[in-house]
Amino acid sequence: MKPIHLPPMPGLCFGDYPQRLAQPAARPGGAWLMSRLARLRGGPARMNSFVASVRRHEARFGAMAEAARAAQLQSLRAQTARDGLGDALLAPVLALVSLACARTLGLTPHDTQLAAAHILLNRQLAEMATGEGKTLAAGIAALAAALAGVPVHVLTANDYLVGRDAAMLRPLAAMLGLSVGAVTQPMDQAARQAAYRCDIAYCTARELVFDYLRDGLLQRRGAGSGRLLRGLCMAIVDEADAILIDEARIPLVLSQQQPADPRELQALALAWRLSAELEGGRDFRQDGARGIVLGSAGRTRLRTLAGSAPPWLAARRGEDLVRLALTARHLLLKGVHYHVRDRRVCLIDETTGRNAEGRSWSGGLQQMVEFKEGCELTPPAASCMQITYQRFFPRYLWLCGMSGTLAESRGELCASYGLVVQRVPLHRPARRTLLQPGVFASADAQWRAVAAKAAALRSAGRPVLIGTDTVADSEALSQALSAAGLPHAVLNARCDRHEAAVVAAAGAAGAITVATSMAGRGTDIALPPDVSARGGLHVICCQQNSSPRMDRQLIGRCARQGEPGSAERAIALDGRLLAKQPLAAALRRLAGASGWHARWAARLALQAAQSAAQRRDRRERRLLLQRDTELAGWLSFSGPAE
Repeated sequence: MKPIHLPPMPGLCFGDYPQRLAQPAARPGGAWLMSRLARLRGGPARMNSFVASVRRHEARFGAMAEAARAAQLQSLRAQTARDGLGDALLAPVLALVSLACARTLGLTPHDTQLAAAHILLNRQLAEMATGEGKTLAAGIAALAAALAGVPVHVLTANDYLVGRDAAMLRPLAAMLGLSVGAVTQPMDQAARQAAYRCDIAYCTARELVFDYLRDGLLQRRGAGSGRLLRGLCMAIVDEADAILIDEARIPLVLSQQQPADPRELQALALAWRLSAELEGGRDFRQDGARGIVLGSAGRTRLRTLAGSAPPWLAARRGEDLVRLALTARHLLLKGVHYHVRDRRVCLIDETTGRNAEGRSWSGGLQQMVEFKEGCELTPPAASCMQITYQRFFPRYLWLCGMSGTLAESRGELCASYGLVVQRVPLHRPARRTLLQPGVFASADAQWRAVAAKAAALRSAGRPVLIGTDTVADSEALSQALSAAGLPHAVLNARCDRHEAAVVAAAGAAGAITVATSMAGRGTDIALPPDVSARGGLHVICCQQNSSPRMDRQLIGRCARQGEPGSAERAIALDGRLLAKQPLAAALRRLAGASGWHARWAARLALQAAQSAAQRRDRRERRLLLQRDTELAGWLSFSGPAE
């Protein structure tokens, strides 16, 4: 491996598997001050000065002959490998990358994209509005680091974006003498090793973490070869808030399939049958934080039902299995938390709305859902190693990232990961029009109104993107559109195999596209000139997300790069977030009368619900990190906890 030159820091491990062994302690109290000082040091004046320097070098290199430019590139590679990527060397490197980009892709990076790359290479987070070219900016930063001899991982939201972004960067990297690999879920070990050995490897965070855990398992077993990664040198996290915040509430557990134990399967089947005999309210209740809670009456009834059943059923083990069965029956919803494909239960990622490939519930919950849906039972898996994103990502020697929606999580990102957020200005002024929200008493009324609005926009020759919360919601809206005789496309976890084709056609005149959160990140809907002249893409947000960041992601699909566009919200008072609010009943009475008071009350209730959800999610992430750290300490006597 080429040498990596970073300032000396305690806890760094180089050698054949570089990583940071000692994680810096989080300092929540100083996060605001640390973030503020960093933003002042890297403000607009420094950003503009650096970009101007890049452009001067670009003009000088552009006047050179091809051979002289190639010699300059080799000289800069040697210098950066020796001295690192300070601004004096980074400016000419980015100038050469910019020239290569124009020659291979036909794209000259905007000043804002060069500024974003500069932020990333200063180990910070760049908040860059949706549609401003984050993909190319991340690629430019990755190329600059790779030219300096640093192996780079570029992490993005899903396999579709992994393949798309790697394919985009590959010809540009080849011109600079670099290689680009892509790691996706179906790949075998040999293909993964080859991809990770490229100068730049694109992958999802989940695939990367599980490959890291597999390497740790090999190390624990004393295997000296067969590791997948080359270490944790540099990570550029695209859609950083989604990965570092939204997806950081669940530990990543590496499991291995075990031989099926007939007694265990019999126990699961018996617990499933007995759960059907218990009544909600009398025997058990739903608790938002703990799921299903058995009451004293439920425990007594369970012991009675057990009768001559095996002794375990009347003990704590039996209660745990019955609670899992009740969770599968009453809390896990088809079309929301999972769907069935080819007689298999496939989990849905609630953050992205996509298939959670390779993921399953643990502890017997997966088998309970399979009982519920009449699918073939999968053998229970045994946990081998686990880690959280909060403990994994700080192990990188060089961590940075970008997203269009970082401001709301600035404090938590700084406290948990030591990352400061810098805002990148817009390349062109925004031309987005935000319309007044519509408020509806029920989802049925919401779907009818949305279908009528889509019909009007279609007749005007404008494309429409409608965002829904769940697979079930997208299919309910699809039925309403079909009933109105409106042709449309649906993009959700059931039909994710056609994602590229659906996104490519979503900007056509009169196109109607219904999508879950899959269309919220990483998708760029191209508009023909005639569509722009008619007002551009219109977005209707029917989602009730737990964070305003996710709302901004969907609305950001329209009016990108100075294009015209418009957006509006359609709020159903029986939606998954608002229905839990104490004000919901009163709001439904107001919803019949259109006017500012109904819209105001609905927005106020939605803000309150989102604030409560964000507090709950932050608490879950904090507790998860605490438990994961404690587990690592308990297991440290036998080697790495993960």
